[in-house]
Amino acid sequence: MSDVQDRIREDQKAAMKSGDKVRLATLRLISNDLKNRQIELGRPLEEADFVEVLSRARKQRRESEEQYRSGGRQDLADREAVEAGIIQEYLPEPVDPARLDEMIDAAIAESGAAGPADMGKVMGRLMPQVKGRVDGGELSRKVRERLS
Repeated sequence: MSDVQDRIREDQKAAMKSGDKVRLATLRLISNDLKNRQIELGRPLEEADFVEVLSRARKQRRESEEQYRSGGRQDLADREAVEAGIIQEYLPEPVDPARLDEMIDAAIAESGAAGPADMGKVMGRLMPQVKGRVDGGELSRKVRERLS
């Protein structure tokens, strides 16, 4: 059992005791997602696997939140936002925007990227460094701006 799974299990107990139904439901869902991923892989999860599963879950919540807002369902959008925030607690700390800009500049220089056509080279260098710590869409937008 990993630290993340232990922490989720302990937080589930605490949520159960305090009656925090949204937190409890969210933790149960991500615990299930982690267990399913472990079964798929047929081995214990590694740090990268946790980040992948949790990032995917957070991204799903954020996309649902957007759809609910555009559909005029503020109550459901708010719940999705809360769930995304709960999941974020188990992901690595986000990269500081200034540090991210430095990383983008370094990746552009290392890859020799000259324009938007070289975006894949830059993203390929950056994603392993920032996985789970930066929203992929935001990163893509910043890289595209720099290469334009």
